[in-house]
Amino acid sequence: MRIGLAGAGRIGARHAETLSELPEVDSVVIADVDTGRARALAGQHGTQVADSVDDLFAAGLDGLVVAAATDAHAELVTRAAEAGLPSFCEKPVAPDIVGTLQVMAAVKRTGSPVQVGFQRRFDAGHVAVRDAVAAGRLGWLHTVRSCTLDPAPPPPGYIPVSGGIFRDCAVHDIDGVRFVTGREVVQVVAVGANKGEDYFAESGDVDTGAALLTLDDGTIAIICETRYNAAGYDVRLEALGAKDSLVAGLNEHTPLMSADGRGLEDGTPYTGFLQRFGDAYVAEMRAFLRVVTGQAESPCPPAEALEAFYVAEACERSRREARAVTIEEVRK
Repeated sequence: MRIGLAGAGRIGARHAETLSELPEVDSVVIADVDTGRARALAGQHGTQVADSVDDLFAAGLDGLVVAAATDAHAELVTRAAEAGLPSFCEKPVAPDIVGTLQVMAAVKRTGSPVQVGFQRRFDAGHVAVRDAVAAGRLGWLHTVRSCTLDPAPPPPGYIPVSGGIFRDCAVHDIDGVRFVTGREVVQVVAVGANKGEDYFAESGDVDTGAALLTLDDGTIAIICETRYNAAGYDVRLEALGAKDSLVAGLNEHTPLMSADGRGLEDGTPYTGFLQRFGDAYVAEMRAFLRVVTGQAESPCPPAEALEAFYVAEACERSRREARAVTIEEVRK
């Protein structure tokens, strides 16, 4: 099959590498606003280049992978849907709820499938926790904890357009909690702090955030995020039940050191999300190819992304207004 790739940045480069190595893919066509960057990436993987988005859509594609800047996602996904092309889109499909609903309406009109890139749904650890929960091995859950701890902050120019730490970063933890529990969030209480660079506060954002989520069955979920975790990149999810507990992301690469001198300090810490979720990125792209060929439905349609977005929006509102916020309030 012939797959188009819109975006030749960091995550686009990862998808280009994956697609070029999958036997199901006959050819890849890359486009980027920076044509030179697209050509350089194509040269690394022996793929083709489109000089513009128009050329990309005219290249006889079977499917489209959207890894461009966030503000281009909605237009590209909508255009793919109207062209009858299945698309994969890195989150978010749009920078806000209204835009997401508009994309969903376009997708519904055309019937073209869309898969949103929440790669933790394809992480072996998260899948194992979900399966254990679904099978009742842990008993009823009392607490779920999920964290995303970045080793260093993004550049200053990224923060004003990121949407804030809850929409940009915590949304992955939110989707992970929903994925492994199979439950919906009904209320959040969120807080944030700034102890690092001034540009977070100058953009109305925080460099560290945490939220207490109440699920619809009474389970408590706790998520925490930070841009400053110099020990390494740390993404874990813990499911604690009445019978047993299980954790995803705890191994020799987890950047934790035991205070009593025993534990995980002998391994090499993860440096970032591309390393931590390398296998998951391959698995989600394989899943997308099955969507393209009609062998499977989208494992993460825009409606799923919207639910996570609602919760992230509620967290941001809770942080700013210093109060509990229900998801129903945001949904209205």
